Amino acid sequence: MRESSELFMRFGPTLVVVLLAAICALVENLRWGLVVTLPLLALAIYDFFQRRHTLWRNYPLLAHIRWIMEDLRPYARAYFVEGDLEGRPFNHDERALVYARAKGELDSHPFGTELDVYSDEYEWLGHSIVPKEDAPKEWRVTVGTDQCAKPYSSSLLNISAMSFGSLSANAIMALNKGAALGGFYHDTGEGGLSRYHRSHVGDLVWEIGSGYFGCRTKDGAFDPGMFAETASEEQVRMVEIKLSQGAKPGHGGVLPAAKVTAEIAEARGVSEGEACVSPAAHSSFSTPVELLEWAASLRELSGGKPVGIKLCVGQPHEVFALMKAMLETGIRLDYIVVDGAEGGTGAAPVEFSNRLGMPLREGLILVRNALVGTGLKKEIKLGAAGKVHSGAGLAMNLGLGADWCNSARAFMFALGCVQSMKCHTDACPTGVATQDATRQRGLVVEDKGERVARFQRQTLASLREMVVAMGLENPWQIAPCHISERLNSAKSDRIDNIYGFLKENQLLDDPGSTQYAEDWEKAQAHTFGEATCRPR
Repeated sequence: MRESSELFMRFGPTLVVVLLAAICALVENLRWGLVVTLPLLALAIYDFFQRRHTLWRNYPLLAHIRWIMEDLRPYARAYFVEGDLEGRPFNHDERALVYARAKGELDSHPFGTELDVYSDEYEWLGHSIVPKEDAPKEWRVTVGTDQCAKPYSSSLLNISAMSFGSLSANAIMALNKGAALGGFYHDTGEGGLSRYHRSHVGDLVWEIGSGYFGCRTKDGAFDPGMFAETASEEQVRMVEIKLSQGAKPGHGGVLPAAKVTAEIAEARGVSEGEACVSPAAHSSFSTPVELLEWAASLRELSGGKPVGIKLCVGQPHEVFALMKAMLETGIRLDYIVVDGAEGGTGAAPVEFSNRLGMPLREGLILVRNALVGTGLKKEIKLGAAGKVHSGAGLAMNLGLGADWCNSARAFMFALGCVQSMKCHTDACPTGVATQDATRQRGLVVEDKGERVARFQRQTLASLREMVVAMGLENPWQIAPCHISERLNSAKSDRIDNIYGFLKENQLLDDPGSTQYAEDWEKAQAHTFGEATCRPR
């Protein structure tokens, strides 16, 4: 009996289709049904004889349900299974907040928090009995040391690096339109400065990765002349050297030849139809001093615009090596952007996403301590990127040492992204992360550009409300002592009692008193050193 039921499960659907096809063929009024049954019968025969999929071979027709359900799984889970706080990487409430602000809808929440305030998911900012209602309506931060001839006045929330190719042309144009409307910057990503980035003349930060796209020779080396020509454009406000990114730090990449279209070839400065390689490491430098010397040359070639670096922190001694190199040479970076390991928009090896790189909070604190501990924080500005989507997130990051924040996925949500997890398949249903022209058509640049600007404006308004509630004049007055988090259900503490925050020049005056003593000793200005640790 059991064997019979198993056989029916395996081949019953095929037999039913055969029977229906026969009936349709014999009954004149039902012959239209052959339009449905014959393709199904052909599929069943193909399944039975093909050799690629075991389930299709053993369960003709029926096994296709598995593939259908697998494709529908992200949507079904998001809409029918997940609770409001359960989704990853962003839960329903986080996405809903971005959507509401982008659309200009009510972003209030009824009936109190859904967070368990006695669990480790809860952290909070300390408010004041005397709110500062007369605080300024807007703040901006000036980026650029005294070695920079053209400092840039940056908004406190900007669009993080996303390349044309990873995002669609319409998405890039909408982001740039939003940046132009809102007066904030749009990071190009490492895929080059495309015609779509130039579409609405919004401020740009040109990111230069190891592939040197848009400023490379035919063999992939850096081309100073090409760089100078593009970097001198008025729309380019700053230059960013990408050392690593949150989702896949220390990982290069290859864009297959089939994906290198004429438009992508134009933006990247490569040949159409040829594989496009991004090495894991830069060829223009290999030591901290060489990195600084190259950054200084980029600043000169750009006409004096700010030049900084972006990295996901890995080995702490390498960060300290950069500090020592700046002190030794006198060359300064204008800014450093810390990307958290939780960041990422495109595809990355799952092991890299899950197990490589320092999360934003720890990375931001480390770089803040490196700058403060060497007396460089007053000169060099610090940006933060990694799952920033709210005014509270901005306030937390600024309290830990950041001067401004960048966001990628939140701006994708503002464009209409539904977190379908299809970014790497070219089948993005909302036209955000695809080169498919028919899918891009759904993303209307004029409408989505307005949404991008509105989301950014409303989020900064939320930050201001939090600063006012804390009784402060500006968000840079937020300090670690204003931030608390739970250690367990019975105990909480201030962030400054959990993490170590260095005093100014402490690494220079008394490095042995810090938690970084071993890494500081290991750091050298003329080498990034080996990734080795003392035996314990």
